[in-house]
Amino acid sequence: MWRKFRIIILLLILATVIQEVWLDKADLAWKHNLYVAVYPINADGSDEVSAYLRTLSRDDFEPMAEYFAEEATSYQLGLRRPIEVQLGDIVDELPPEPPKNGSILSTMLWSLKFRLFAWQHSPMVNVRPDIRLYLLYHDPENNRVLGHSTALNKGRIGRVNLFGSSAYAKKNLVVTAHELLHTLNATDKYDLQSTLPIYPHGYAEPDKIPLYPQNFAELMGGRIPINDNDAEIPKGLRHTMIGAMTAREIGWLH
Repeated sequence: MWRKFRIIILLLILATVIQEVWLDKADLAWKHNLYVAVYPINADGSDEVSAYLRTLSRDDFEPMAEYFAEEATSYQLGLRRPIEVQLGDIVDELPPEPPKNGSILSTMLWSLKFRLFAWQHSPMVNVRPDIRLYLLYHDPENNRVLGHSTALNKGRIGRVNLFGSSAYAKKNLVVTAHELLHTLNATDKYDLQSTLPIYPHGYAEPDKIPLYPQNFAELMGGRIPINDNDAEIPKGLRHTMIGAMTAREIGWLH
C-alpha cells in the first residue's frame, strides 16, 4: 500500500514539473501579455509603513508597466504592453525567508514553503495573475539597509524588500522590476561580492566609447558603472535598460 502511495506522489510531482516546463515555454513565447499581482506587506509592523500602504494605488505601479512596454519596442516584441500590473490587497503574513547560505535541500524546502505560502495568500485581483510579487515594506527610519530580495521562476513568485516611504518610490520600482524579471528566467549580472555589474552583459552600453561613465544601468546588472571600481544605484527605471542577454533569457530576443 505504501509503495502505491509513494508512486502516486512521484507521479504527481512529475506531472507538476512537466506542467511548469510547458507553461514556462508558453509564457516566454509572448503570445499574450502577462499579468502581475503585487501584494503589499507591512514587514516591520510600524504605524508609518501602515500609513504608507494605505496611500498605494495601481497608478503607483503603472510606470513599471510602461517601462516594460518601452523596452519591449527595442526588441520588436509585438505586444503593446507585455506586462500588466495589478495591485492586490495587503497581506498580513510574511512569506518564509530564504535560508542563509543554505544547502540545496534547505533551499528546495524553502522554495516549496514559499510556493505554499503564495497558494494560501493570493487575494483575488481582476485577472488571474501569471506572476505574484510580495512587496515587503520596511520603515526607512529603522532599516538603513534591506535584506536581499529573491524570486523564483518556478511558480513565478517573488519576495521583494522595499522601503515604505514615497521618497523611495522610484527606487522601489527598480528593485521590483529586477525581481519580476527573475521570475521570467533572467539572471543577475553583477558580482555578488562587490555588487559591481559584470562586463559586458551587466552593462547597458557595453560598446560605448569611452566605456565610462555609463549613462544607464542594465536592469539585471543593478547599478550604473562609473569606472572599474565604482557604480551608482539608479534613481529610477528611466535610468535603466534591458540588455541583449537579459532580453534573450526572457524570450524577447532569439
